[in-house]
Amino acid sequence: MINLLFSGNGKVFDGVLTCMLSILKRTDTKEAFRIYVYTMDVTRIKPEYTPISEEMIAFLDGVVKQYHPDNSVVRVDVTELYEKEFKQCPNEGAYCSPYTLLLFADIVPDMPDKLLYLDVDILFNRDICLLYDTDVSDVEYAAARDHYGKYLIRPDYVNAGVLLLNLKKIKETGLLVKARKLIKEKKLVFADQSAVIRSTSCKKMLPQKFNDQKFLHKSTVVRHFSKRLFYLPYPHTANIKQWRVSDVHRIFHYYVFDDILYEYLYLKRKFEEETQTDGK
Repeated sequence: MINLLFSGNGKVFDGVLTCMLSILKRTDTKEAFRIYVYTMDVTRIKPEYTPISEEMIAFLDGVVKQYHPDNSVVRVDVTELYEKEFKQCPNEGAYCSPYTLLLFADIVPDMPDKLLYLDVDILFNRDICLLYDTDVSDVEYAAARDHYGKYLIRPDYVNAGVLLLNLKKIKETGLLVKARKLIKEKKLVFADQSAVIRSTSCKKMLPQKFNDQKFLHKSTVVRHFSKRLFYLPYPHTANIKQWRVSDVHRIFHYYVFDDILYEYLYLKRKFEEETQTDGK
């Protein structure tokens, strides 16, 4: 079984769907996928912070089962955990949303020992097994360097958007216990990422191809569509996500993902039509 973890509210549907399709279409394996989605209701912070719906999860589950009957998508509501751990903490209004819920992976019941956490703004360009089969038995997690942080902060500064977790080791060292304590007690620049990095005892550094945040090469396994710096026509940042298909073509000139993105557009339309029909 290959175990994956996403997190977010209803707005992550497009990201989870596109990322899932990229994994299923680029991977040659007989193993089934179990895909966890952590979600919660924190509308007290913002009205749009509603959990991903059961209808969305059921649709995603139907999509993955078309590739393998034992594939599954599992919704995990962590509202109670969040309110207990982080309600009104110093980082509740951080630059990122409160849905960076990786910090609960060690206390959610029945989670597997090996787990790949992924941000939703990711597409796989090559087989996920190239990443998932990495040996993490002696470390807490494996991660690649942050494209900008490795220059601006320190050479081994990692990006937390792709983390191959050894939850057994993490429970032994208390990595996430320490990270949650930091989140609750101190305002951090990058919230969850900063807390995880500061609490790490032992990690494995992965090549940049497992989390390319700026370029797409033939060797790229994971293309992470995070915010990046553009120099032309003037220096500026842009946050272009993979589900903005026309921008992927117009700005990045990427066409290698078209089989994924066109299926996404078809499935998204199908989901919208089904939910509109059900609502009548």
